[in-house]
Amino acid sequence: MKVLVIPDVHLKPEIFDHADSILNRGDADCAVVLGDLVDDWGKDKDLALYSETMKRAAKFAAKHPDTRWCLGNHDCSYMWRRLETGYSPDAEQVVIAGFSDLYGALPDERRPRYMWLIDDVLFCHGGLARFFAAEHSPDMNDAQATVDAINKLGMSDMWTNLSPIWLRPQYIQPELRHQTLYMEDSLLQVVGHTPVTEISKSGNILSCDTFSTCRDGSPYGNRTMAIANTMTHEIYVSDTMN
Repeated sequence: MKVLVIPDVHLKPEIFDHADSILNRGDADCAVVLGDLVDDWGKDKDLALYSETMKRAAKFAAKHPDTRWCLGNHDCSYMWRRLETGYSPDAEQVVIAGFSDLYGALPDERRPRYMWLIDDVLFCHGGLARFFAAEHSPDMNDAQATVDAINKLGMSDMWTNLSPIWLRPQYIQPELRHQTLYMEDSLLQVVGHTPVTEISKSGNILSCDTFSTCRDGSPYGNRTMAIANTMTHEIYVSDTMN
């Protein structure tokens, strides 16, 4: 299966238009959204943009019901009312109502989770550490059982720096990744959360957060999307979003 990876949105509803055009061309079979629909530098008072982003997400979900949605730390912060950088108290009700609409637009089996496993590819916002899987899975050698167990966790387990919504595997020294990352030899992990200038693969981590911005609002990455073949682990790169 070819999966279009929609990285961190951060109040850029036009990302869904770009993804829609890629899917309409038949370049991918379905999409996975890596989370963080909301918040961006200096946008905390722009309630219209928060509302537009959430409405565009729900519209995309209705048109592409097979899309998988991952929860990011910024999404969870509103559900759990945990303040963090970028959190907008003014937009709180807009975000909560927006997620209610998004959930309502999706079939039960496609509602947002922390992570999704498709064939031998794991999609999540930050990344899955080996020790986190060992701590929370009944059988960490069974990838689906591990994913299912983690998707049932709540705030007390997930609101930590090393959980799958916060982990930054890009910062782990390469020689330690085998000991640190979950199923490093067999699973490809497709992640966002950590801004990168271009889609890049290191070990079993595919980093896709190319739409994040700098503090002054300028683009950090090149605004492309990955298309991942979940059987062969081949990676294709989309055209740049204008």
